[in-house]
Amino acid sequence: MDPIRSLIRCLIQAVVLPLSLLAGCASAEPVLDRLNTPSLLSSRSGQALMLDIAASGDQLVAVGDQGIVMRSVNQGRSWQQQQTPFSVMLTSVCFADPSRGWLTGHDGLLAATDDGGVSWHTQLNGVQINALRLQRLQEKAAQLQLRLDAEPDNESLAKQLDSISWLVDDAIAAQEGGATVPLLDIWFDDTQQGFALGGYGLLLKTEDGGNNWAYWGDRLDNPDNFHLNAITADHQGNLYIAGEAGLLFRSTDGGDSWSRIETPYDGSFFGITEFKNRLYLMGLRGNLYRSVTGLEWLPVDTGYSVTLLSAVAGADKLVLLGQGGLILQSDDGEIFTPLDSGGRRSFSAGVALKGEYVLVGEGGLLTLEAGHE
Repeated sequence: MDPIRSLIRCLIQAVVLPLSLLAGCASAEPVLDRLNTPSLLSSRSGQALMLDIAASGDQLVAVGDQGIVMRSVNQGRSWQQQQTPFSVMLTSVCFADPSRGWLTGHDGLLAATDDGGVSWHTQLNGVQINALRLQRLQEKAAQLQLRLDAEPDNESLAKQLDSISWLVDDAIAAQEGGATVPLLDIWFDDTQQGFALGGYGLLLKTEDGGNNWAYWGDRLDNPDNFHLNAITADHQGNLYIAGEAGLLFRSTDGGDSWSRIETPYDGSFFGITEFKNRLYLMGLRGNLYRSVTGLEWLPVDTGYSVTLLSAVAGADKLVLLGQGGLILQSDDGEIFTPLDSGGRRSFSAGVALKGEYVLVGEGGLLTLEAGHE
């Protein structure tokens, strides 16, 4: 596997990191200690590196470095840190309703809340994920072996078995390495149905609110286990997964099956969003594409070649977030103008409120007036 190229959303910088740094970029402590060591409460927590933010009814919840969870009940005017039972880097957060929410993090952390983000409990960790992955792949290998025994001359089955056998060996090695797999994004359709994804082609599905998860990565045409960075749904209910090496997957049946969509770019994609019934796919070197169908993608020239990390889609404006403080705003999704962020710190996510955006990234939280150029 090549060095990690696609975890910019987690690290807010376009650099190549070896795998050994991924597990340790949040802390130098042992992996399981971070999963079980509570976050430290600090008056400066709102200035820490934050990677994602989500609206929860009238509340905002942001997550980031060292297990930090910040919560606001007044549209971002003030924030309070919430105690968490873990201290890993937190990478994404989402809510199905004002009470039920989930977050992901490094070391395979997946946690849930039942009270709008005030308290959190762990549902899954990297050790358990490795076991789920290995069990699923071993079951699939056994099924293929039975079919090949019945059809010994079937070359297609033989190739499939060779591929799965390689993945089984890789899963065994991952299990021996411990809870190092990073989860990068999470999405829920309601309080029961959800997906989480991350490094090395990791895809998980739950049908009971996260109490139980199933390994789903073998349903993707991703033999090299490229990293999966973002997941979203469009207004028709189709699901999309974007990843490195130009990966884009689409599901029209709620995630049971996935088809690989050809894209015009073979570099990493870090975000995908919908604005005015059109999809936008963004990634390295300012590459931005839009689509009406989700199948054919056309380039959008913003005039900038800075890596785009994510987007904020409001009712009437689309905002792109990039490295070095780049913030681009558009009324139509075609012509973009820059907003002054007041510096060069990068932002990784945001939410749109009435007349303003609340952004998170390097240096913590920022409220930015919409349309102020």
